[in-house]
Amino acid sequence: MDISSISPNGYSIPQPEPAPRAEAAQRRQLIQAARSINTSGMFGHNQLVFVVDPQTHRPIIKVEDRETHEVLLQLPPEYVLRLAQELHLGSAQNAEPVADMKFR
Repeated sequence: MDISSISPNGYSIPQPEPAPRAEAAQRRQLIQAARSINTSGMFGHNQLVFVVDPQTHRPIIKVEDRETHEVLLQLPPEYVLRLAQELHLGSAQNAEPVADMKFR
């Protein structure tokens, strides 16, 4: 028995859209600013970290301990990110398919 994958000719896995150039440049500037602050020693034993949330693609700012990586402060807070994700998922589940929409 021969089992092979079925995929149409020319099919490729959808790739996420690249960030617009202005947005990418802004992120690079934020990363450079964080590096400058961290090397200055302004936060002492702590460091400033910029990350992009993989779910929402929004920037997150963290102040964390350099050694333990314990997050001391995060903006926006974790609960706000979870709430935004739940609201997004809830609105997607409650949306009617276009074919089933009734116009009055």
